[in-house]
Amino acid sequence: MITSTPRMIEALAAVHRARLLGIGREVMFPAGRRLFDEGGHADRFWIVRSGTVALDVYVPGRRSPVVDTVGFGELVGWSWLFPPFVWQLGAETASPVGAHEFDAAAVRQLCETDAEFGRVVARWVGQVLAHRLHTTRTRLLDLYAPHGSGDPR
Repeated sequence: MITSTPRMIEALAAVHRARLLGIGREVMFPAGRRLFDEGGHADRFWIVRSGTVALDVYVPGRRSPVVDTVGFGELVGWSWLFPPFVWQLGAETASPVGAHEFDAAAVRQLCETDAEFGRVVARWVGQVLAHRLHTTRTRLLDLYAPHGSGDPR
């Protein structure tokens, strides 16, 4: 089981980090800025340089609960890599955030033209996805199941 979100620096070799960062741009967001909503088109993603981003999930008739938080070196958004490129969660800055922002189509194109780069990026994003699914499930069970997550450990 993945116990923490794999950070870019841990998941990508220096040469792959440099290629990815070479096509990104630095952005800043104030606290409380909505980055995306569940169901929207996933056309970009971010790697956090500073601050935190809260990930939430839509629950009909309730305020969207935070299911995870993302910080330094972590990926915000994975839906950009997998068709139909639709956000599966929502995201809002929990504090002022500095991040590297990436155009999803440009990164997907780079993944197509450089098979090794594409493989390591897909593996990293897959690991992030596995971790986020686990944390989301656990958080939702803690919030809504009659006996919490029921984790047998």
